[in-house]
Amino acid sequence: MKKHICYSLVILFTVMSMPLKAAGLNETPVAISPQEIQVIDINKADTETLALLKGIGKKRAKAIIAYRELNGVFNSLDDLRNVKGIGQRTLQLNKGRIKL
Repeated sequence: MKKHICYSLVILFTVMSMPLKAAGLNETPVAISPQEIQVIDINKADTETLALLKGIGKKRAKAIIAYRELNGVFNSLDDLRNVKGIGQRTLQLNKGRIKL
């Protein structure tokens, strides 16, 4: 008798969990990091935000802001190449992630 009750409970819990799997509630959500989807305005972004770009750390982010303060806003993405330490490779890494 106890065996039948145990089997019945296992079956009951299995059946009860099926709608959760069908609705996708049992799955772990896929985390998308902000770095993957964020588009950054290089004419307005602060140091921390600029540092989110690939190949740009805090030092280069500060250099971008210093260049922006001395020379005004960036008119094209190629203007970023005038900042020390930023070359074509960095621009390629961040293609689609930078806006003016």
